[in-house]
Amino acid sequence: MGASVTDLMARELERFAASHQRSRELRDAAEGALLSGVPMNWMTRWPGTYPVVFESAEGNALVDVDGNSYVDFCLGDTGAMSGHSPPPTVAAAERRLRHGITTMLPSEDAGPVGEEMGRRFGLRHWQFTLSATDANRFALRLCREITGRPKVLVFNYCYHGSVDETFATASEGKVTARYGNVGPPVPLAETTRVVEFNDLAALEAELAAGDVACVLTEPALTNIGIVLPDPGFHEALRELTRAAGALLIVDETHTLCCGPGGYTVAHGLEPDLLTIGKAIAGGVPIGAYGMTDAVAERILERTIWHEADVGGVGGTLAGNALSLAAARANLGEVLTEEAFERMIALGERFAAGVDRVIADHDLPWQATRLGCRVEYMFSPTPPRSGGEAAAAFDEDLDALLHLFMLNRGILMTPFHMMALMCPTTSESDVDAHTAALAEIGAEL
Repeated sequence: MGASVTDLMARELERFAASHQRSRELRDAAEGALLSGVPMNWMTRWPGTYPVVFESAEGNALVDVDGNSYVDFCLGDTGAMSGHSPPPTVAAAERRLRHGITTMLPSEDAGPVGEEMGRRFGLRHWQFTLSATDANRFALRLCREITGRPKVLVFNYCYHGSVDETFATASEGKVTARYGNVGPPVPLAETTRVVEFNDLAALEAELAAGDVACVLTEPALTNIGIVLPDPGFHEALRELTRAAGALLIVDETHTLCCGPGGYTVAHGLEPDLLTIGKAIAGGVPIGAYGMTDAVAERILERTIWHEADVGGVGGTLAGNALSLAAARANLGEVLTEEAFERMIALGERFAAGVDRVIADHDLPWQATRLGCRVEYMFSPTPPRSGGEAAAAFDEDLDALLHLFMLNRGILMTPFHMMALMCPTTSESDVDAHTAALAEIGAEL
């Protein structure tokens, strides 16, 4: 019989406390100025009794203030998918910093970045924001404006940043705020329809109401565990939205892991709008949304030009010169087709290693790969919906595995056991994770 999760957790917490004393001192010192001692409250959810404070990060290597080194598979939950501080991106940002950061004027990098986004994703018209949240928020507003419809349809347990309309769930035929939703401005049933991912019958029924402006979806769910689409799901989704007069927005923020053009190009999707953020500027804040010719024409027809700055779509720092300079270098020199080929191969190696450990130790788990992203979940079969993925989650086991890995120099994405490869990830880095997983697998 293996050791209990409770006993292993107690041991790992002792090991964590002994090797992260400076992080604890800095957290304690910051409590007077920062709520809970951290700059953003979700940082308290990292493994251990307090978050690790980092000192430096380069490529896929991270060092904390106690001198502990980590192989970083979290990569800022995709924000550092290019690796930390990639040299071409840093050089471009440094040049831009010396010659103006934000002016409310276009910079010479803006047009080329838009052209590159169009080349990668197949949509011609682009706008830039400071985050994927903003890109999604603005896309939703534009869809409601040009369709004259009030509602958004999302999939249960989706994640599209901190967008009000998307933190909804459906239970017993009623749409309500998801557990943990902080101060929703209106009841979610007024703004949102919710169905389970891969449930085409439910999707068709909700679209039949005729009040859905758009469907907002990731090509595969990624923030409740990776949930892949059934064969034919996206073809049916596109057919149903067109038949219902609803626009389709594809959020590629996490699924960029599938290749230079994300899941959209890898699998031939045909969205009306596409949103993305995090990774495209190498860690410098940015978001973007693109649209087809038809959508762009409808938006321009509805634009009130002399009030464009107060319409709820914008932001003074959106499209700033620093973000666009970083994006131009990062897309052109770092997240290249060659880089993705290598990253995806490493993802395959990572998944194969996890599969071996699961088989060797007869664990009732499974691993799911999405391009260069891999997640292992505590269920014997892959979930087909957000609801199934949520039901399979084991909070205590997840916390133990994260802390166990951290104590052995492996940094996984918090909240779920997900790993992302970057251009500097190596085979030995992947194998180090496999060895650590085999160690905890044997103990369990």
